Amino acid sequence: LAENGPRLLVVAEQAKIFSHRGGNATLPCKFYHEHTSTAGSGTHKIRVKWTKLTYDYLKELNVFVAMGHHRKSYGNYHSRVFLRESSENDASLVITNVMLEDYGRYKCEVIEGLEDDTAVVALNLEGVVFPYSPPLGRYNLNFHEAQRACLEQDSVIASFDQLYDAWRSGLDWCNAGWLSDGSVQYPITKPREPCGGKDTVPGVRNYGFWDKDKSRYDVFCFTSNFNGRFYYLIHPTKLTYDEAVEACLKDGSQIAKVGQIFAAWKLLGYDHPISRPRKRCSPNEAAVRFVGFPDKKHKLYGVYCFRAYN
Repeated sequence: LAENGPRLLVVAEQAKIFSHRGGNATLPCKFYHEHTSTAGSGTHKIRVKWTKLTYDYLKELNVFVAMGHHRKSYGNYHSRVFLRESSENDASLVITNVMLEDYGRYKCEVIEGLEDDTAVVALNLEGVVFPYSPPLGRYNLNFHEAQRACLEQDSVIASFDQLYDAWRSGLDWCNAGWLSDGSVQYPITKPREPCGGKDTVPGVRNYGFWDKDKSRYDVFCFTSNFNGRFYYLIHPTKLTYDEAVEACLKDGSQIAKVGQIFAAWKLLGYDHPISRPRKRCSPNEAAVRFVGFPDKKHKLYGVYCFRAYN
């Protein structure tokens, strides 16, 4: 079959876009006809379809479709997405009020009659990856429980790319945890005997893919900035857990979640978690220190609160 007219081309000016939770993001996409500067032939209506790709590219989630004056957004993207349309060949997608779940790769598909072409753009979020295990102890979460555990801590289950970036930034953790693709991995910057052996090279160790219902591990969660204020509550006495919850409520806040303390430390430089290593407070490295799950009824501590902005 001989081609009739110039071929439709779809291009993304940038392959990767960066944003943060609560912000806006524009995923670039423009379409042309080969050897011309025109956007369309005028014979057929242009149909633009944006989908989100899963980690293995086998499934696509509908995000937005436009054809002529008709527009439709799907799922969590409803009323948060629209086409920029800065020119007649601009199919760029604007995402408002970016959510943690928006992280990932998106496909822009443009269709005109029998012609079509696609481009892929990645949306990355500024944020922090942190390991999490439940009060029951190490290796007690199946995949679905791991997803819920992250959500309860103001975060989502991390992707491999997010864990890899965290490892490159120095994350070292010996316990294996679930990732969003269903694999189980852990990052090592300082090889040692209990973590694959002291003679191995640093890297992200991969346990492979496990049964999401029966296998049990920890989880790596990802969170971004938040729309609120994280702070240490000044209180005249140390508190039990229930007293701490009540103290935050009386101050117009809620007791803080794990994801919020990590975001405050990593993204805002909050120093009650240790940003500046010093004697008696993490002398060797900056980190959020985990001291386990003490007895809620008898152990006394200070409290971190979180006040959401309206």
